[in-house]
Amino acid sequence: MTNEKEKQEEVVREEETREDVVDETVETDEDVAEATSSEEMSDDEGTEEATEEEEERDPKDVRIEELERQLEEAEDKYLRQVASFDNYKRRMTLDKEEMQKYRSQSLMKELVPILDNFERALQTEVTSEDAIALKEGVAMIERGLKEALKNEGLEPIESVGEPFDPNFHQAVMTGQDDEQESGVVLEEFQKGYRLNDRIIRPSMVKVND
Repeated sequence: MTNEKEKQEEVVREEETREDVVDETVETDEDVAEATSSEEMSDDEGTEEATEEEEERDPKDVRIEELERQLEEAEDKYLRQVASFDNYKRRMTLDKEEMQKYRSQSLMKELVPILDNFERALQTEVTSEDAIALKEGVAMIERGLKEALKNEGLEPIESVGEPFDPNFHQAVMTGQDDEQESGVVLEEFQKGYRLNDRIIRPSMVKVND
């Protein structure tokens, strides 16, 4: 009898142990499920809040912002085009002025040797009345031609007594004059000319050592 009673008590204890394990497992599963449910509810609440914020923005405000952005882009593009066109007009004006300023450059280069011939002719000594009259006529023509060329911007380059400048003078020989400073042009062999600020031909000169 004693053995049977002990066996019954052991069976009862095993059953109680199984029930405790089952209860703990159930409680653990319930805790996990509760935690998961809380996280899902938190995520749902965040999504709902973001959705509510988006829904709170007036579609008109969104449209106004978009139109303002487009207006700024269009204004910036317009200003860039205006600046580009102004630069184009400025370049065209400068090119036109440059062309007008030097339109006769090739002609001037051809006329400069003719001026040399006039000067050489007028340096010739004459004695007869006819020759003197002819020389006076040539001088008159030379003055008229020089005046016309001056109106076009052609002017002779000053040389004698001026400091030598390689931009305007071409030194073909040197000399010695103690009364003059070193580097001063002593003599001009061929007159130089410039058209406005552009050199047509440099002066051929002798420079003091």
